[in-house]
Amino acid sequence: MRLLAAGELIVLIDKIGRRHRVRLKAGERHSLHSGLIEHDALIGRPEGIIVTTQMGARLLAVRPTFAEQVTGRVRQAQPIYPKDLGAILVGADIHPGARVLEAGTGTGALTLALLRAVGPGGLVVSYEQREDFLEAANRAITETLGAIPSNLELKLGDIYAGVEDTDMDRVMLDLPEPWQAVGAAKMALRPGGIVFAHCPNVSQVQRFLDCLREVRGFGMLEVFEVLQRGWT
Repeated sequence: MRLLAAGELIVLIDKIGRRHRVRLKAGERHSLHSGLIEHDALIGRPEGIIVTTQMGARLLAVRPTFAEQVTGRVRQAQPIYPKDLGAILVGADIHPGARVLEAGTGTGALTLALLRAVGPGGLVVSYEQREDFLEAANRAITETLGAIPSNLELKLGDIYAGVEDTDMDRVMLDLPEPWQAVGAAKMALRPGGIVFAHCPNVSQVQRFLDCLREVRGFGMLEVFEVLQRGWT
């Protein structure tokens, strides 16, 4: 059993379901409307423990889910939300050991999802054109994983101008104009590889498809939309 540790992000859930994000630090306290929580009462204890404030309020302590980690932080770039991340991983057939090139690191949400899917035997190479976005993604990934893993390469660069990477199993595009990256994707992919673009609007989809049809070598084109309806 992995115990809660100093430096770890946890979520405290009160009796009406409110969720409070807390970064554990030895000797610190967290103040809530219902009282104070001693961090030392959580460090070294198992996930799922019930802690009590000095005012008698009881809270459940758990680690945040991946979806909470993706959506719960301050962000500069538009994120890819959890409902889309799952569909992207399945739609692009991201598998353990895959070599994946990502263009448009953004918040790092898809980067993290790709790392989880390819596992330690895979590789993720992620390009971002904006230095501030790349730095923010670096911080987010480090905060989530503790460090940048050895199978992740974060690169400052413009895929529209081409890339040096080759023999990639998948190319994932989250760009304003993904059709401009089709040439680079073709050069980077191995035979039988898959290029996948996340497009927020229909006009992007149409232009991307038109470009794929114009460039020899791409086939089995597919488009799908992801909808999510919450129930309470």
